[in-house]
Amino acid sequence: MKRRDFVSLFSASALGLGLGTRQAFAADKVKVGVFPSSSALPYYVALKRGYFREVGIETETVVLATHPLIVQSLVTGAIDAATNLVTLEGANINARRPNTLSYISLGGQNSKYIVEQFVVKASSTAKTLADLKGAKLFSAPGPANIGAAKAVLKAVGLTENTDYTIQEQQLGVQLGALQSGNFDGGYTLEPIASIMIRNGVGRRLEAGVISTHLLGNPQAEAYAAGCALSGPLLKDRPDVAKRFAAAWSRAAQDANTDVAARDLLAADMNVPADLAPTVPLAHFVLTKDLTAAQLGDFQKFLDIGTSLGVVSGKVDAKSIVATL
Repeated sequence: MKRRDFVSLFSASALGLGLGTRQAFAADKVKVGVFPSSSALPYYVALKRGYFREVGIETETVVLATHPLIVQSLVTGAIDAATNLVTLEGANINARRPNTLSYISLGGQNSKYIVEQFVVKASSTAKTLADLKGAKLFSAPGPANIGAAKAVLKAVGLTENTDYTIQEQQLGVQLGALQSGNFDGGYTLEPIASIMIRNGVGRRLEAGVISTHLLGNPQAEAYAAGCALSGPLLKDRPDVAKRFAAAWSRAAQDANTDVAARDLLAADMNVPADLAPTVPLAHFVLTKDLTAAQLGDFQKFLDIGTSLGVVSGKVDAKSIVATL
């Protein structure tokens, strides 16, 4: 039997029998870029609970500290997938180079499913974002993150370099930056915010700011990041892409419903073990399951990115999602 036929037979068997078949041949390798925020959790769930192994996939983890690096790695073929690539930067590269990537899952964010947020020093008297007038702020890295931070502050009436200054900082140095007094606060992501709060260094000022101030609906889910597969993986190895998506689907379901899955934040993201169960998470949604309303929220966010200049041109939300 040719290997291609064997793999197809394996795939059909594994997917049809609840992915319970154990591999009996060399696994297909997939290089996965990981940005170290809580939105990467489904990857570690699939990896540690054996979901990738059960569908005959061996992953290589490549931790990348910024989204531009992730995009560059997808373009050059250094990675085949990204666990939680910012969607505005994914849309931007597809506007420039169509079919560079497609999302198979998105992480919904708002004040309930907390990821992005503004924090201030624990001693700060600020009660609202408008109180950041005069503040020196940091931002999560990358054009999309800092663009969103500036847009939110503009929406509450603050002007950059007049009312505040803002500077990109890697997530790993933000706690120290706030603790040192070099910054008054900033725009950050989970789990860094929870660690700041736990250590008494910072205080959450407002979360879910994209939904509230940019989408105009605090209940809407902002799809600011998601799991993306490269165009070559989807085109040249469609069976591998389908099996990767199947494993990811199981992991996303666990991340949404199984509190024990958060223990992996401690194992893989240096979150204190007793803090991990309380770290808030995004609401993980498979792109094949997006409702018309959810797709509309996604389109609105992409259009905001275009208006901010983060995305170089109009991008149809349907054109950057896969339905595996």
